[in-house]
Amino acid sequence: MKRTSAVAVWCLLVPLLAYAQDSSRVIAMENAWNQAELHNDGAAVELLLADDFVMTVAEGTVLNKAKIVASVKDKSYHPDVLQSTDVVVHSYGNTAIVTGAYHEKGVDKGKPWERRGRFTDTWIYMNGRWQCVASHFSVKPK
Repeated sequence: MKRTSAVAVWCLLVPLLAYAQDSSRVIAMENAWNQAELHNDGAAVELLLADDFVMTVAEGTVLNKAKIVASVKDKSYHPDVLQSTDVVVHSYGNTAIVTGAYHEKGVDKGKPWERRGRFTDTWIYMNGRWQCVASHFSVKPK
């Protein structure tokens, strides 16, 4: 009976540990993305996004990986604040859906801007690393 209980606990605990580890890694990737944007580091963003990455922005425009990387590299875009809060990771095998709130503030083409909203990012573990394949964000009404 003791051996069966130990095995049952092990079988329940191992997936939870793996989930916690994957959740931490995905959150670290989200944070790395924010830091890369803060420093106009397009090369870092390029590593985080899958080749067929797609982002749908609040206005409904769809952007691919090349457009996102180019926008991050553009020095006329300079965020001073880019932070995520209320981040929750939902893991499904090699897929993680991340939801949360964001706050951005900075200068774009000489004009100050600030926005808050919600986001959903979809990450897939493929080719030995986590890569974001899709992102969507909405802007909180003022």
